[in-house]
Amino acid sequence: MSELGTLEGLPKEYVKGLADRNLVPLWPSLRQVLPYGIPSRRTVPVNWRYKDIRDNLLRAGDLTPIEKAERRVLVLSNPGIGLESMQATPSIYIGMQLILPGETAPNHKHSPSAVRFVVEGEGAKTIVNGEVCPMEKGDLILTPSGLWHEHVHTGHGPVVWLDALDLPLVYALEASYCIEGESQPVSNRPDASQTTYTKAGLVPSSVIRKRGGSDYPLLRFPWRDVSVALQDYASVVDKDELVQLAYVNPTTGQPCLPILGFSAIMLRPGEERTLTRRSASAVLHVQSGKGTALIDGAELDWDESDTMAVPTHANVQIANSSTSEPAYLFVVDDAPMQQKLGFYEEF
Repeated sequence: MSELGTLEGLPKEYVKGLADRNLVPLWPSLRQVLPYGIPSRRTVPVNWRYKDIRDNLLRAGDLTPIEKAERRVLVLSNPGIGLESMQATPSIYIGMQLILPGETAPNHKHSPSAVRFVVEGEGAKTIVNGEVCPMEKGDLILTPSGLWHEHVHTGHGPVVWLDALDLPLVYALEASYCIEGESQPVSNRPDASQTTYTKAGLVPSSVIRKRGGSDYPLLRFPWRDVSVALQDYASVVDKDELVQLAYVNPTTGQPCLPILGFSAIMLRPGEERTLTRRSASAVLHVQSGKGTALIDGAELDWDESDTMAVPTHANVQIANSSTSEPAYLFVVDDAPMQQKLGFYEEF
């Protein structure tokens, strides 16, 4: 491999002449943007401990009423990328959002797609295009790009959920914006997870006849169903196989959102796994349990409701510390985007 020329090796007047014409020579920076082997990465492995987040989130509830906050969120910012960037990984935004009894986070829609994964509390609901989605611990609720959504809390005690958005990508494309709206009229019937899409392999025949239907037919994935599915799957797969299930569109089998993908992992008691090394970045959120992770050599201890960042191309090992109880992790990644763009890889 030949050694590339440096910027310092060029005449200063030549470099200035280029800059005056809004031009930049590529070769001094070629290996920075096209390195050999693996990409240049600023994302670092990090664990955001929920016990630290929760104390500060509850204080935010005392300091800032919902009318002034609109969305009361603490953003999980990766220090390698820079706290001001508000990115957990280059393509994934993660926040922890708090709503208190009697509050409403007002109705709006925006160009980034988002999901809500409930961390604690009960009595809150997310309304998406008129569909009322109850929020119980571990539930995943979609609020895709362009769909109206608002959050209301009619119960007792704080409710906290994890927000995951493709905001970094949409913002970088200068396409991120929001529109406010009046509170939505709501449907009186239960959400689709309780009525229309209740069993794998069974969908309304009208959907098949129409060859499609809504792009987002299922907005709520209840944890009670996901946990049972993981346990059932664990009972039939080889003990050397990772127990992991993906959240998908029930009418297409494709990822339920276009940019970010979601899945759930069950670690059997005492189980340790080396995850497949992938080109995708990811965030691991602990639904329940405790354990350890080794991410590109960084040793992290995790507990219930903690959240960890996984850089692209990272080597990852995770282990369940309990010898009697399973541990469950919720995974957010950018594999769907990379697959669409044609550079997703597994190693």
